[in-house]
Amino acid sequence: MLGFSLGDDERVQRAIEWQARSITGEGFEGQYKSATPGPGFACGANYGQPCAWGAIKALRALARIPKSKRIPPVKKAIKVGVEFLLSRDPAKADYPAGDGRINSSWFKLGFPSGYVADVLQNLEVLVELEYGRDKRLKPAIEWLLSKQDKAGRWKNQYSYSGKLWTDIEPQGSVSKWVTLRACRVLKVIH
Repeated sequence: MLGFSLGDDERVQRAIEWQARSITGEGFEGQYKSATPGPGFACGANYGQPCAWGAIKALRALARIPKSKRIPPVKKAIKVGVEFLLSRDPAKADYPAGDGRINSSWFKLGFPSGYVADVLQNLEVLVELEYGRDKRLKPAIEWLLSKQDKAGRWKNQYSYSGKLWTDIEPQGSVSKWVTLRACRVLKVIH
């Protein structure tokens, strides 16, 4: 809705405030057992532990709010989210997991992005929130560069092929979309 210039709509404003308060826990009532509402990105699917994938998706939405229009709960939610994402090495993606294992999907760059997040999407949101030059991102940037081919492109390793109405790109092929995502991050960082 923010992308369609509907950020001032009362319903959008209520949803934004709900999202922010669900992250901070301030004035937030109720948690859905199968969702990632919070507080602190608590996730039913992750046995109540914080969900980094959910954090990335929520922060991507909050990052789209112009700084001048960020209400105090949004500012606090962004701070909480960034602290969580940077509390671990994004290149290792060793965020809390219900089964104790790191999900291999973190390391499969893909497009389009569904509920799964990858190291690049973590970088994207942190860059969008102006943390691109944070020294804690250096290992993740090095990891991203190591995935680049000799022609300066990246492959689509998680394409959702066969799961959408139409396939965007073949699984494992060089990807203009993943390459664009990576280049946008690198442009800000370098």
